[in-house]
Amino acid sequence: MKNSFLSISLLVSMTFGSTASASIQEAWKIYQSGNKSRYPQMVSELIQEKMYFSAIPFIKEYLVTTNKVNDVAVDKVLDQLITEVGVKQFEVLPTNVLEKSNAPTIRYILARKAFRQGKYESALKYLDKPIEDWNPVKPFALLLEGSIYSVSKKEDQATRVFKECVDVAEDHIKKEKDKDRLRQLKISRDYCIVGIPRSQFAMQKFEAAYSSYLDLEKSSYIWPEILFEEAWNSFYLKDYNRTLGKLVTYKAPVFNYIFNPETEVLKALSYMELCLWEDSKKTVENFYSKYENDNVAYKKYIDSMGKDYKLYYSLVKDQADGKIKNNAILNTALASISRDPAYLELYSSFNAGRDEIEKMKSINNEKLRSVLNENLRESLNLQRNLIGSYIRGQLQLFAAQIVKAFEDMSYIKLEVLSKRKTELYGDVSMSADGRARGDIAQLKRTDKQYFWTFNGEFWADELGDYVFSLKSECK
Repeated sequence: MKNSFLSISLLVSMTFGSTASASIQEAWKIYQSGNKSRYPQMVSELIQEKMYFSAIPFIKEYLVTTNKVNDVAVDKVLDQLITEVGVKQFEVLPTNVLEKSNAPTIRYILARKAFRQGKYESALKYLDKPIEDWNPVKPFALLLEGSIYSVSKKEDQATRVFKECVDVAEDHIKKEKDKDRLRQLKISRDYCIVGIPRSQFAMQKFEAAYSSYLDLEKSSYIWPEILFEEAWNSFYLKDYNRTLGKLVTYKAPVFNYIFNPETEVLKALSYMELCLWEDSKKTVENFYSKYENDNVAYKKYIDSMGKDYKLYYSLVKDQADGKIKNNAILNTALASISRDPAYLELYSSFNAGRDEIEKMKSINNEKLRSVLNENLRESLNLQRNLIGSYIRGQLQLFAAQIVKAFEDMSYIKLEVLSKRKTELYGDVSMSADGRARGDIAQLKRTDKQYFWTFNGEFWADELGDYVFSLKSECK
């Protein structure tokens, strides 16, 4: 019977003792042998020393040169390594190379790649083979599976998977000790929680979605971005006062990093639906005043950097160090990215990789240290470029959102002018003099919500549960 290479690692440990040098010496012996089929064993030894990023090039070379991974132990090493360094380091590998392994993390990566390419059936096939609940990738795989069903308009299946995802993620959260991984698990769980109302919204079950959104705790890392979705859901319920209440929450000082120009579009639309033409017109004018000039400079600036990922990486780092750019849009965008869960995961992995530089000092073998240093440099450069690429993509996305928002605002501006003209010719009074701007009679609430008089405690308790009490002036 073929012995697993993990048992060899145990033998080496017995021979050299339980010190760090035992794994390092064994790794060096394997490297000197030049036998690439034994690279997974070498990676296992480096994992023992927590030299994860230094091990990446070895396992990549193994995957490229081997015909097929037929060893469960190799798959286990891949799972261990990818859990530590993140999936992005391996997403850059071609699909045909990744398909050589049946490791759950590799199948998850393949599904992510297929999902981004719009190949939803292929993505689901990669996730067909069950992943044990205890496997670290399980909660993330369920989130991806639910998302695939959702964009494929299979909302019932999506809801079922999202509910399973919440349960599995909760089990992992209870056992997790690592701070960074705990944050990732909680974010994954919370995205599964909001996946349920998103599916209900897609099925136009707005009342159900309204209730389900309330299941997300306000302490959640992703709660601020979900306010916008809740606002749209209320808009479709024709509860425009609650839509405006959700949107006004973004004016809280703690949310000054939120970048979403569409909030102003939805605000203008809500006023328009209430036939509050002056309010809608003023919102449009304020939007142009806020974004028009800075947007030209913003787009020109990010276009000038091309694909220099090192520059993009430095942008967010400089912003975190207090180096503010002379562009309000860029500053807000960078502040938003610096709090983005995907960015935080990439940057956290990068910092963990840099910690390995110190470990190199304990390696006396100069040749081995040189090889591992080169590996580490290669992996860290790729990680930095992955961060830069992500930042570039987000900045480009923000630029596109502003363009779309300008298009929407132009439509709203014309629509308001048209409606005002219609009312004028219809001899309807346009005067707002004496108009009651609020009336408690306009408020609607469920048994999950409370009424607060807000005597000085604005932005304090119940953040995000505000609701306007404007009366519609539609005739």
